[in-house]
Amino acid sequence: MIIVPIKEGENIERALKKFKRKFEKTGAIRELRSRKNFEKPSEKRRAAKMKAIYVQHLQLEDE
Repeated sequence: MIIVPIKEGENIERALKKFKRKFEKTGAIRELRSRKNFEKPSEKRRAAKMKAIYVQHLQLEDE
């Protein structure tokens, strides 16, 4: 459970922003989306490998 302490006189928008940030860090939405459609482990590895190649290519272009 996410608990967001609110100080005396603190704006509700600020508290909502804190809550949203904490909720994003838990990764609940990301996990729900990943569980929605099953992805084979081999496909996950392939995607991770392709991302690593892409990032490496971008880093080489900067140099």
